[in-house]
Amino acid sequence: MNRGKALWLIDAGYLFRGNPLNEYGYQINYKKLRDWLEQDGLIWRAYYLNAAPAPPTEEQDRFNNWLRTGPPDGPKLITKIYDLKRFRVDRAYCEDCGTMVTPECSTHKGHHMYREQQKGVDVGLATLALTLAHLYDTLILSSGDGDLLDAVEYLSMQGKQLELVVYKTGVSSELQARADRIHWIDDFKDDVRT
Repeated sequence: MNRGKALWLIDAGYLFRGNPLNEYGYQINYKKLRDWLEQDGLIWRAYYLNAAPAPPTEEQDRFNNWLRTGPPDGPKLITKIYDLKRFRVDRAYCEDCGTMVTPECSTHKGHHMYREQQKGVDVGLATLALTLAHLYDTLILSSGDGDLLDAVEYLSMQGKQLELVVYKTGVSSELQARADRIHWIDDFKDDVRT
């Protein structure tokens, strides 16, 4: 398959948190992953989208700087880091019985509970895919999120090729059905390991 000019979009949360191999301490080396993907042709531009607490830690800053570093030392990814949103948790539902409960800190009563959620990444992925569509032939997507289906469907109708770089679990079957090619990370995980 001739991919022509390729745009690679990465949902960092998917590749990290959606990774079924994380329980074994598995981490992807983005330089190795880019090198592996470029066996089929150079990638014109690549974006790494993530959400992180503000302000970032020194470790996060170092990692993001490395991601932007060009060859031969880094993967040359354009980083877009969104703020991790914090939501107060006042109630939740029991998965087994459906009863609404009030979450409570097991250490101290009266503490306020919250959860953090990635916001903006899916919209960022779709926006980049659509606004840059006139500049590329193939979209390489590292995300399993079915929320991107409408953008992918539109791009497909415009003649764009779609390659997925995903795990065998946690990827929308709707995205799989529209992909021209799927690179299952599980099949080459040792080649791109940190």
